[in-house]
Amino acid sequence: MQQLSHERSVHTAVVPEPLSVDRVLGLVSGRAVGGVALFIGLVRDHDEGQAVRSLDYSAHPSAAAELERVTRMVAERHDIVAIAAEHRVGSLEIGDLAVVVGAGAAHRPAAFAAARDLIDTLKAEVPIWKHQHYMDGTEGWVGCS
Repeated sequence: MQQLSHERSVHTAVVPEPLSVDRVLGLVSGRAVGGVALFIGLVRDHDEGQAVRSLDYSAHPSAAAELERVTRMVAERHDIVAIAAEHRVGSLEIGDLAVVVGAGAAHRPAAFAAARDLIDTLKAEVPIWKHQHYMDGTEGWVGCS
């Protein structure tokens, strides 16, 4: 029986342009992939009991490098073929894609575990902050701790 060897693919981006689920899906798909897990974070119309009008994402200058570091770290913890994370910065409206994470693996358990690990680790460690604008005219920062 021939043993197959596949290079692990890692993709990251912090961008002001709209994100694409299809792009991330394509990045984590391939001949060796039997299962893909995606997480899609959308801008919602409420937070902590307040109606949200819009928001702005700001990133520290190190955010892109940190996103790559975190993604590579998560990739090493799971038996995956490919992993990708893209996060949007700038002004976003309700319903816009804020983050798209994907993991492709030979089997679904590894894909699910890697995607979950990546979004949780990204949110905890990558310096990207959310400035929300509420319907009542007030505003607030999220993720600045």
